[in-house]
Amino acid sequence: MKQQLKHHGFHGIRGSLILTALMFLGVVLLEANLLHAGENMKLTLQSSAFDNGDTIPSKYTCEGKDISPSLTWTGVPETARSLVLIVDDPDAPDPRAPKMTWVHWVLYNIPPDVSGLSEGMMLEKLPAGTEEGLNDWNRTGYGGPCPPIGRHRYFHKLYALDMVLKGLNTPTKAEVEAAMRGHVIAQTELVGTYQK
Repeated sequence: MKQQLKHHGFHGIRGSLILTALMFLGVVLLEANLLHAGENMKLTLQSSAFDNGDTIPSKYTCEGKDISPSLTWTGVPETARSLVLIVDDPDAPDPRAPKMTWVHWVLYNIPPDVSGLSEGMMLEKLPAGTEEGLNDWNRTGYGGPCPPIGRHRYFHKLYALDMVLKGLNTPTKAEVEAAMRGHVIAQTELVGTYQK
């Protein structure tokens, strides 16, 4: 009888240890999954044409074809209702004495399920629902780097909003930024440089 009790006691302890180990493993896996999910939620922006901080190929500038580079992004929050893309240059006209930020491209109301824009994006190729704002050439569409002097930085800024922007009519960058104030739930940027 004592041997049976010892036997059952041993199995009871071993069972408890196994159960405890399984529970611990479950917690570790859950935390790992949550951590991984958190990493996936970070909004990121990249281009196949250039890496962050690198030179933008002349193909995408006024010295080349002056077409937009491909852009892809990940980590758009589930609560996002639209995306905004603004490309501008804070080094105009001369990086040693900048006087203004030159706006190269303004897109808004990009659907949140869109994950990128192909190279050479034009109005007819934009995702359905996407609208364009004015750049500093006073026209819509992409205008590539064309710095008069020095090496300039070109910020490709992506914003996730908790709303769709309404009531705008070919807005400027400033008007888009004013409309989205208080509604940005995530943002990221990709910076390229160029010098003639």
